[in-house]
Amino acid sequence: MSTHAKRERLLLADLLETHGPEAPTLCEGWTTRDLAAHVVMRERRADAAGGLVVKALATRMERVRTEFAAKPYEELIQLIRTGPPRMSPFTLKQVDEGANTVEFFVHAEDVRRAQEDWTPRELDQVFEDALWHRLERAARVLGRRSPVGLVLRRPNGETAVAHRGTPVVTVTGEPSELLLFAWGRQEVSRVELEGDKDAVAKAHEAALGL
Repeated sequence: MSTHAKRERLLLADLLETHGPEAPTLCEGWTTRDLAAHVVMRERRADAAGGLVVKALATRMERVRTEFAAKPYEELIQLIRTGPPRMSPFTLKQVDEGANTVEFFVHAEDVRRAQEDWTPRELDQVFEDALWHRLERAARVLGRRSPVGLVLRRPNGETAVAHRGTPVVTVTGEPSELLLFAWGRQEVSRVELEGDKDAVAKAHEAALGL
C-alpha cells in the first residue's frame, strides 16, 4: 500500500529530474543537486546526518553531503527513488512515515516554489490531516525562535501554539501552508497573519524551523 512518505518521495525525485541539477531551490545557496545530495546523505549516512541536530557534527555532515553532490545527478535521483538501504530503519513503514512525510513534502515544495511559474498543489483532506497531526507535535520546536507569540490555525478553527508570548500573531491557512510557514518558508506560504503590525512583520521574518 502506498504511503504519504512514498508518494512524496517519488514526487520529489520527479521534480529533481524534471528541473535538472542546477535549478534554484528555497534552501538558501542550494541548487537541486545540493538538495538531492542532502536527501541521499540523510538516509544513507546516519553517522553524518547527525549534524542536522548536533552542531559539532555539522562540518562532517557538510563534507559527506559534498561528496554525494559530486556523484552523477542521475545516480542521486535513482538513490532517492529506490529509497534507503535494506538495513536502514527508514525501511520500516512507521519510521518512514514519521520521519519522511514532512521532509519530502517540504523539499518537494522547495523545488516547486523556487520556480517562477509555481502554483499551489491541490492536496486531499487525508493528507492535509496527516500534515496537521505532525505539525501539532512539532509546532513548539519549529516556533521556538519566534520573537512573538505564534498561533497556527486551520480554517476549521483547530489551533496549535508554536510559541508562547506577547504580542500574539495568529497564522491561518491549510495545514500544508502552515507547515511551510513554520518550517521557515514564510515568503511562499499561502497564509493570513493577524495581529499587531510590527508583530506580524517580525513573525514573517523570524528564523523558524529546525
